[in-house]
Amino acid sequence: MKAVFYDVKLRKKVEVEVTEKVKYGDPGKERYAFKGRTPDGRNLTKFVKKEEWQNAVI
Repeated sequence: MKAVFYDVKLRKKVEVEVTEKVKYGDPGKERYAFKGRTPDGRNLTKFVKKEEWQNAVI
């Protein structure tokens, strides 16, 4: 699955493959995110809505 991430170093949006789904925070205060990696090896994180996170197939 691909997603659009904001690359801070390049200061633009890039589309890369999602490598994993992660959940941050305490119970009741969770935040959901996708992780990706640029072609040159840098890590990217994008926070998403719970519904988008649950429906994602990785």
